[in-house]
Amino acid sequence: MSAKFETENGVVVITLDGNLLGAPESSDLLEKVADSINDGKTKFAIELQAVKFINSSGLSFLLTVLTKARKAGGDIVLVGITEQLSKLLIITKLNSIFSTATTREQAMNILGKS
Repeated sequence: MSAKFETENGVVVITLDGNLLGAPESSDLLEKVADSINDGKTKFAIELQAVKFINSSGLSFLLTVLTKARKAGGDIVLVGITEQLSKLLIITKLNSIFSTATTREQAMNILGKS
């Protein structure tokens, strides 16, 4: 899995590509998330269009980012989720705690209001 971090209008955009399977990649990503929060950036848009597969460890990563962001007064929006991830969020009932958007622009609007 690869990840690209960029900041747009105060929102950290994390673009993921490949399979989101958790450690060891997720520990590096969580460090970068923690660094962003320490820098005062607490809003995250996580782009998932290019994620081919996600398992329970990948879901755990998303939940950890959500928890860290909300504890710091921020939030996250999942952008461009695949059909597989959408079904997984519904089955696990996590669809009720994650905000989702179809585009980065829509995510920015959601985060701008939170």
